[in-house]
Amino acid sequence: MNTLLYVVTEDWYFWSHRIDLACAARAAGYRVLLAARFGAHRARIEARGIECIDLPFERSLRHPLRDLRLLFALHRLIGRERPALVHLVALKPILLSALAVCLRRTPRYVHALTGMGYLFSSRDGLAQGIQRLVRPVLRFLLSRPHAHAIVQNDDDLALLGALGVVRSQASLIRGAGVDLARYVPQPPAANDAPVVVLPARMLRDKGVAEFLAAAPLVHAVHPAARLVLAGGIDADNPAAYARDELLAAAQAAGVEWWGHREDMREVYAAASLVCLPSYREGLPKALLEAAACARPLVAADVPGCRDICRAEVSGVLVPARVVPALAAAINGLLSDPARRARLADGARRLVEREFSSARVHADTLALYARLLAPAGA
Repeated sequence: MNTLLYVVTEDWYFWSHRIDLACAARAAGYRVLLAARFGAHRARIEARGIECIDLPFERSLRHPLRDLRLLFALHRLIGRERPALVHLVALKPILLSALAVCLRRTPRYVHALTGMGYLFSSRDGLAQGIQRLVRPVLRFLLSRPHAHAIVQNDDDLALLGALGVVRSQASLIRGAGVDLARYVPQPPAANDAPVVVLPARMLRDKGVAEFLAAAPLVHAVHPAARLVLAGGIDADNPAAYARDELLAAAQAAGVEWWGHREDMREVYAAASLVCLPSYREGLPKALLEAAACARPLVAADVPGCRDICRAEVSGVLVPARVVPALAAAINGLLSDPARRARLADGARRLVEREFSSARVHADTLALYARLLAPAGA
């Protein structure tokens, strides 16, 4: 039995984005391990037959001494468990695999780039400085002969080419996918007032500030409209809002903040449209789920978002960080129920064609098999 080791920073992310894939791998005959920082989701994950190993990750790159200890810990873990395949998800685990990738040639390494994150979307000087240091390390790791990269959108596939990664060592697999049996088309929301939902962690690079700034412009045209933020505070992320800051800003803008929600199907059922004016994504799970529920989308025209929010197919694209354009797109859809219905139908059809979890799992398991096949097989 081949051992498959997933490495992610947080257990909640694994539960939200990778648990179904891990279960599919177990069903295919793999022994599945997860190395992560664990919190409330460990028992849930272990109940699915996944073996959990603590690694005290921090998601930022601002504590190099702690990261150095983690680099050695991950190297030792791989040596102890001897996995056939190591699947590293997101930038931080990929960078911390450096020692193992250099010194341990037995496992194959799958580097899953999930959107490049804060470093590649922030205008902060420190973040941009770190990005300049990270790029050559990333280029080196992804070009090792026993490494393979997964990206979620066409823009990131092009970025790998710019980093010097050969096409045979990269695959485009469309995100985590969405369970089409769980997220099903919902009838149009029977609300007295239209509801516009931004579902995301409360981060500046998710476009929360632009959404708040657009709210008065929407209310000027649609005074009864309810604009809603649905997501929790992510204190470990350098782009996070403080709770009191967000509460004050939402109140001033006339926006509701529903906090973290486990019942996202009910959130989408209440929505007239779903909005994500993010600065950059891999492939946003929230938009996939909303599209599967047949909700029209408004999103920034940036990597990841434009893969699922396609102009006049599933939604409306607007320039990132441009508040008037965001407000105009929301107002236009709220004023046109027939257009909303057409885009809602297009959103569901698009997910069915390209973004089902069944397709993503099959593509990923096929990649695992190909990487583990004997040379020449």
